Amino acid sequence: MSIDLLNIARTGVQASQAQLGVTSNNIANANTEGYNRQVATQASTESQRLGNNFYGTGTYVSDVKRVYNEFAARELRIGQTSMSAAETSYSKLSELDEIYSQIGKMVPENLNNFFASINSVADLPTDLGIRSNSLSSAQQLAAGLNQMQSQLDGQVKQTNSQIESITTRINEISKELGSINLELMKSQGQDSQVLDKQDALILELSQYAQVNVIPLDTGAKSIMLGGSVMLVSGEVSMKMGMSTGDPYPNEPRINASIGDKTLNVDPSKLGGQLGALFSFRDDTLLPASTELGQLALGIADTFNEMQSKGFDLNGAVGSDIFRDINNPLMATGRAGSHSTNAGTAAMSVNIDDVGALSGGSYELSYTTAAGYSLKDNQTGEVSNFTGTPLTTSAGFSINIASGAIDDGDKFEIRPTAGAAAGLKVVMTDPKGIAAAGPTLTADASNSGNTELSLNSMDSSIAGFQGTATGSSITFTIDTAANTYQAFNSAGTSLGTGTITNNNINAFGMDFDITTSGTATATADSFTFDLSFAEGNNSNAVEMAKLSDTKLMNNGTGTLTSVFENTKLDIGSQTKSAEVRVGSATAIYQQASTRVQSESGVNLDEEAANLLRFQQSYQAAARIMTTAQTIFDTLLSSVR
Repeated sequence: MSIDLLNIARTGVQASQAQLGVTSNNIANANTEGYNRQVATQASTESQRLGNNFYGTGTYVSDVKRVYNEFAARELRIGQTSMSAAETSYSKLSELDEIYSQIGKMVPENLNNFFASINSVADLPTDLGIRSNSLSSAQQLAAGLNQMQSQLDGQVKQTNSQIESITTRINEISKELGSINLELMKSQGQDSQVLDKQDALILELSQYAQVNVIPLDTGAKSIMLGGSVMLVSGEVSMKMGMSTGDPYPNEPRINASIGDKTLNVDPSKLGGQLGALFSFRDDTLLPASTELGQLALGIADTFNEMQSKGFDLNGAVGSDIFRDINNPLMATGRAGSHSTNAGTAAMSVNIDDVGALSGGSYELSYTTAAGYSLKDNQTGEVSNFTGTPLTTSAGFSINIASGAIDDGDKFEIRPTAGAAAGLKVVMTDPKGIAAAGPTLTADASNSGNTELSLNSMDSSIAGFQGTATGSSITFTIDTAANTYQAFNSAGTSLGTGTITNNNINAFGMDFDITTSGTATATADSFTFDLSFAEGNNSNAVEMAKLSDTKLMNNGTGTLTSVFENTKLDIGSQTKSAEVRVGSATAIYQQASTRVQSESGVNLDEEAANLLRFQQSYQAAARIMTTAQTIFDTLLSSVR
């Protein structure tokens, strides 16, 4: 045997040509998204023995490898998930912040305008034009709250639509990844193009949720979402979907299904865009909506209550300006029944004390062994009850409106839900504004330790003394004995009664008693002068003062502050989200740079390789020329 120069040259030309091909492909795909550069590995062919020595017989390309670092790719996916979540949160919060800054500014403005109009009524209580303007201000206030609630509802719908669009895209990716896995399992090879496509889809998937990739021995990859949902296992793909919200239908849930089996997915564990959207809807939008409802209830109840403390221009006890807070149209959505309940009970929620409301939500559960349990979802505080109605310290009470409750039944209670959408001005006659009020006079011989505060009047109650000139009712209160006696304007006794929880509700009068010091043995007397006078403005003055009175959240905030606190909270969340975007983007860019440094195409490096392999090709071709020349010389020498 002899050294086969021609064959050596041929293998060199082929190897160089293959290297040139791989390098050219890298250069051509330098700007292809998701492309991982490839490297051709060369090896020597088997050497042959001539005499006592071994001589090489050429080279060949043993493998074309895809440059890929699984750890770097994993870090990139994690960075992508965090950045997508941060960007989505910031985008949605920015929209909401803009709504509160632009459209929402009319809510406190309208409220201040209404207070100003009441102040004008106090200045000229008999002017019908001013009274009409005041009713118009009330209507603008109600319309502004209606519109703001409509904006929040629109945000909920938009967020739900985005969630649905993402689940649709996840299903498309899931199906494609299943097909790719099947192809990889059949080929048992490492097709770089197929693997690049697979990684690009997984990276896109990591935008929508946290992704865990599990390599299989078959060459396929299993994909998990959020660490709990197996989206793809081999060639089998699971389908993501939406189901009706429980207990509130307009708050759909997300699930995963395969065949006839469906699993509800906890969105808080998903991360990415899906986790951010659910968090925005459930932790920001819905609380903002219930707090807006809290404001609506506060406005309606405060002014309706003030109306019941005074007299309108017709001389009658004032009627409601706004729809009653416990009207069915205001109470819509306060209680939601879970679909898993075995009983048929439907709960009703009555607002008892607007000032004690928090704007939060509660979970009501029932067991035959322990009775009712009410959990505050915000604080986690649990209260237990043995029967209905469930009168809470949070400003509301719960009762069974219809049906029967069963062991294990659960309900979600949102006392302020639906209030902003249901707020409406029901007064049509401007004369109905109760600007006048009764005059309370304490007897000169009183101890000075007792004070009264009027809550309301009701002319439909038997014994009410009316509003004619000279009408009055006097209460003689014995705080030591906890009893009272009432007298009419003529001094005739109307009867006696017992004071309950420092409150008297009798003869159409409801008022609270406040005592200080030591109770005296002598009873104190107080006279309510119920005579109506057109120029009386005492009740309107008290109404106007409410703009600065801390009526809400157990006496810690004004009506305006309820809305402003929500606005400030959303602004704070938006700023925090902006900071998170910057941090998450920096981490993602760092991970992306690392992946590019390892798997990306460096054109300078590839250009150098191109020149090197070109020279190798030319040198190998030169060997072929040399071998041909030697062969020709040999033939010529033997002719």
